[in-house]
Amino acid sequence: MLSSLVLAATLAAAPAPRSAAQAQTVVHVPKLDALAGLTAFLERAGTHAALLRPAAWRAELHPFLTIDPTRPETLTAVGLDPAGPATVSLRTDGRVSCMRVSDAKVFQAKAAEAMTQAGGEETKSATTKGVTTVSTTRSAGGAMGYALKGTDVCAYGATDEGGAALLKESVKLVGKAPAADARLGKVAGVAFLATGGAVLGLDGNATGLKVDGTTTKLPLPPFQAKAASPYAAMKPEGLLFSRVAVAPAGVSQAVGSLRANIQSLCASCPKEQVQATTDAVAKQLTGNMLVSMSNVQVRGSLRAPEARFFAVKQALAAEVKDAAAMKSALEPLGKLPGAKALEDGWALTVKGGTVQVRQKGKHLVVGNDDAVTQATMAALPETTAKLERAADFSLDPKLLARGLSQVSLADVLSDENLAAMFAVSSELGPLLARSERITGWLDSAPGGAHRFFFDWTLPESK
Repeated sequence: MLSSLVLAATLAAAPAPRSAAQAQTVVHVPKLDALAGLTAFLERAGTHAALLRPAAWRAELHPFLTIDPTRPETLTAVGLDPAGPATVSLRTDGRVSCMRVSDAKVFQAKAAEAMTQAGGEETKSATTKGVTTVSTTRSAGGAMGYALKGTDVCAYGATDEGGAALLKESVKLVGKAPAADARLGKVAGVAFLATGGAVLGLDGNATGLKVDGTTTKLPLPPFQAKAASPYAAMKPEGLLFSRVAVAPAGVSQAVGSLRANIQSLCASCPKEQVQATTDAVAKQLTGNMLVSMSNVQVRGSLRAPEARFFAVKQALAAEVKDAAAMKSALEPLGKLPGAKALEDGWALTVKGGTVQVRQKGKHLVVGNDDAVTQATMAALPETTAKLERAADFSLDPKLLARGLSQVSLADVLSDENLAAMFAVSSELGPLLARSERITGWLDSAPGGAHRFFFDWTLPESK
């Protein structure tokens, strides 16, 4: 009974978009006049990143009418309600934009002008069961039209093959009240984006962007908040500083990711021995972990695994259940090729550099850079504190921009993943270099998904 009430309350609070079936991406704005804050961020960020400029996406809000939500008069002039909702559905055969009309006659007149300008065949119109439909083909190819019922209108722009299907879908969408979307109800914002396995809620102002989301695509272990963490009170520093509480079921996955990296750099290390050692280590971890990435220093081609691994100077700390048992679990490392005993652990010489595996009381520290490893160990506290979220992070955008800028053109031309990094650097690098900080948190969600939030802060306006 209680679960039914919770579900009903969630659905009641969830936004109700008129989403087209088979949409690959859906953008929903419950109230167009509530976008001022988000637009303020995009306008400012867009001076350094063209992709974020509102002018770059305003044309996507409607298939054939030019509107600007930040200028209510542009909506009123075409008969649309500047305070109403808007839902844009992107499909392989075109897109559908559903909005509210403030003046049906004005809208129809402006739509007729746009269709005439498209220069296609004769416009077809009909009214059935209170739904007025208007459609035409375009001289440039494809089709356009709309379905209007009362104050609700869904307009479409289609590819050569999608006209009939999108007209039918538009009729269906205006024919009934929109259903609440529980996915959107799980996140907060003034605008929502659903694409692939991710749902984002967006809000902001002139000095910051807030993104609240869920996704099934993050390659991360499950998290589980704990009563206390030894890393909760540590001060965030460097490129990336993240404190996490990994659920018991995810500890082996987290350790396995590190094992795979080391194994790839040490081809002569017996796989069975490395696997057995990491399994023994995983059993001695509580799940409280710290990731500290100091900076990026690229040496050599990033196409090489060792260059990628050692490019980011970093250390990982993990809380240990039993210090003596952990020391015993680490002993087999001394038998690996290139292993050197340290006072508090081992140094493993691998292709491209050295990996340190060290222990300080009930902390295991693994690092690929001596300075970062030493600094992390020195900063480890002796007391625990409450970690508000199962995982949090602090990112220095200036250091991120500097790191992304080190991807070479030669690497870009030979690796798709590096090409994506180069694209991010080119598009967002100037904005990152002028940003203050990016902070946020993550948590686990049902079905192997993750919930996340981040706050992108710009300097105060001058």
